[in-house]
Amino acid sequence: MPVDSASIHATGACAGDRGEHPAVISSQPTGTDLKHDTAAPYADAAIPPHVPPPITDRRLDELEAELLALGAPAYRARQIFAGLHRRHVRSWDALTDLPRSVRETLAGAFRLSALAVRDVHRSRDQTTKLLLATWDGHLIESVQIPAGRSGTQPARLTVCVSSQAGCALACAFCATGQMGLARNLSPGEIVEQVYLAEEPGGPRRVDNIVFMGMGEPLANLSAVVQAVRILAEPTGYGFSPRRITISTSGLVPQIMRLADQGLPVRLAISLHAPNDELRSRLMPINRRYPIADLLAAAHAYAIRTGRRVSYEYVMLDGTNDALPHARALAQLLQHQPAHVNLIPYNETGSGFRATPRERIEAFAAVLRAQGVPCSIRASRGRDIAAACGQLKARAERYDASPGERIA
Repeated sequence: MPVDSASIHATGACAGDRGEHPAVISSQPTGTDLKHDTAAPYADAAIPPHVPPPITDRRLDELEAELLALGAPAYRARQIFAGLHRRHVRSWDALTDLPRSVRETLAGAFRLSALAVRDVHRSRDQTTKLLLATWDGHLIESVQIPAGRSGTQPARLTVCVSSQAGCALACAFCATGQMGLARNLSPGEIVEQVYLAEEPGGPRRVDNIVFMGMGEPLANLSAVVQAVRILAEPTGYGFSPRRITISTSGLVPQIMRLADQGLPVRLAISLHAPNDELRSRLMPINRRYPIADLLAAAHAYAIRTGRRVSYEYVMLDGTNDALPHARALAQLLQHQPAHVNLIPYNETGSGFRATPRERIEAFAAVLRAQGVPCSIRASRGRDIAAACGQLKARAERYDASPGERIA
């Protein structure tokens, strides 16, 4: 999916290696706050027993319990948590408010970082894309999307994060979907994408977080909810869940589980078609959860959380962008508390083409005339392969063909 800041309005410096990024990192938190997800969290991560987990996987209460088990006072957890999630320390020695004995104990039990920066690409429009490596060598992507100006800094900074290494849903137009799923990301691997977005620009703080990168967030719901709670903890980053958007291709049971978490996050539905026949061709998940079921779940989410749901609609030339499609979409959403984001397609080599701008505007006019609020997303980062999965695919081609240059 193309990356931008303009529709993220409906929700809303070049980095190198960060210093201490271990080559081997992982793994699983000690618990989960997910009330209705009975599946074992992160079961597919296959963490070797000799690999210490990243400490950023832990919520504050979990860290307190683990410190007690390690023989350290529980109150030290607040100092550690603030160092990790407020100051973003990159070495154990930087936790100067801890005794050396506690730092040595932590270093033996945890990895400090979950991700390593492999590559950084900055667009002419100042969109920045990070290619990140996990402990087991998987490549994931995050994108920093500035919008507006306030002096020398962007007025707003949105970070688009990945929730999985790859994706199993195989949407026909998506670069990540063509890769298949390697594994879920852990909570620490998610939250560190946010912190790495801040560091290139120094004091610039993130304004919005969108789970619209690689993977299906609700297929990794336990880790996503854990990551949101870690980001929201006042002792640490203190980020309001109201400024977080979680996207889904349409996992209906997980939408209802997310609604039960008491987190006022925004929900974005990747719709992309106004009828089941077309949507099932573009998005195989629709064969399991058709549009009627998906809209019912989205409506229930809006009622339960008080948050308006947004619908993402990528514009594919000659596929889903005709005026009859617009009229059908308007009829579908007329009585929903919804906002539609029309997305100019960032071509991925899948065979689809981008709809010309004038046809996107005509499509939007039909929706507005029928009383459906909509925005046309400003496509960003085209010159740096900013659509989900594009940079990873190019990096892998580069590894396989040393003569090819990644620009």
